[in-house]
Amino acid sequence: MHPVLKRSLVLSLLASWPVLAAEGPVRVAVKAAHLIDGKTDRVLSPAVVLIEDGRIVQVGAALSVPAGAKVLDLGQATLLPGLIDVHVHLTGVPENSGYKGLGVSVPREALYGASNALKTLMAGFTSARNVAAGGYSDVALREAIDAGQLAGPRLLVSGPALGITGGHCDENLLPPKFHYREEGVADGPWEARAKAREVIKYGADLIKVCASGGVLSKGDQPGAPQLTAEELHAIVEEAHRAGRKVAAHAHGTQSIKEAIRAGVDSIEHASLIDEEGLSLAKAYGTFLVFDIYNDDFILQEGLKMGMLPESIAKEKAVGQLQRASFTRAVKAEARMAFGTDAGVYPHGDNAKQFALLVRYGMTPMQAIRSATLDAAELLGWKDKVGSIEPGKRADLIAVQGDPLTDIRVLEDVRFVMKDGAVVKDTLRPSGSGG
Repeated sequence: MHPVLKRSLVLSLLASWPVLAAEGPVRVAVKAAHLIDGKTDRVLSPAVVLIEDGRIVQVGAALSVPAGAKVLDLGQATLLPGLIDVHVHLTGVPENSGYKGLGVSVPREALYGASNALKTLMAGFTSARNVAAGGYSDVALREAIDAGQLAGPRLLVSGPALGITGGHCDENLLPPKFHYREEGVADGPWEARAKAREVIKYGADLIKVCASGGVLSKGDQPGAPQLTAEELHAIVEEAHRAGRKVAAHAHGTQSIKEAIRAGVDSIEHASLIDEEGLSLAKAYGTFLVFDIYNDDFILQEGLKMGMLPESIAKEKAVGQLQRASFTRAVKAEARMAFGTDAGVYPHGDNAKQFALLVRYGMTPMQAIRSATLDAAELLGWKDKVGSIEPGKRADLIAVQGDPLTDIRVLEDVRFVMKDGAVVKDTLRPSGSGG
């Protein structure tokens, strides 16, 4: 294991270890030269964040530190809220692309998830939404993290994604003699409704659906509709009745609009969205999640990872169209949240997308907000994460430099705190945990 990851894991485990003789509240004061709160456009300089029992109690420029509080002085660093990625695949890795993925068991998926969760947390992403995993391996991962048995981001998980026979979410690499059918396959409104109930029963926090074809699936096209409008309506109605949100994989123009009209909460990819689709997204309040970084990785590294040549061809056809759609969405002031499709590219590189968001139309502050308060709103966690303000969980990161002048500094997070516990610190000379 890399020395930094090893040390960070030890710090994380120590930070979560029960203190049997603790008396009174645990108070921490974090100091830094600058602070971006994720909610406003202001930069607070200098900044002090007072934390008690894992929650933020006060934020200001010159606060009095309570007696007995542990002081973490981060010097000239910039503090930000813990980052959020709303589209990850923690139980997958790019090295298992294409036919290699057929040899990966569900237990192996779960082990990948444990490793990738740590990498994601160390990159500064303290919350994430996992959209699709085999055998409910992401449910097990979420439960292990919540129980303090593994270090990783706070998770919402979908379990198996729902889609049609032979569609993007039905791995169709095996020949007919195997009669293979993915566990999330549902054909027809009533079967789709039953499948939504099933994944909720087994622990899904949200429902992931495949409304259109995809790039990395064999034998379909990104723009081709898959789930019908009736099937989408059935799934959304069932999910919302149970208090779950719905994320729709949808590259295609028609599928995007049908999914929005059905009431999904977010459109993933949104590559071929048109002006009517943008207007519908604004009218319905639907979030758009553009994963515009991984086009670079797929085209540069995809064949080495085992991605099928037809997938590379599809990415060449759709990648730049997606980036153009993103630019139009920014100009239209559509609601957007930061999602990267991590697992298609290596986990821990999530922040590489920020530079693309800025290049294709967002301001640095908009890009940051898409991965903080806006993402928290999509997750339904706006009341507890996504900004540095009293009452929120103490999820903080720190970087050297100013992300408003160089967004790439977010690719090198030096300090990570989750729920008031330091899980990474390469800023202070001691590198000690909180």
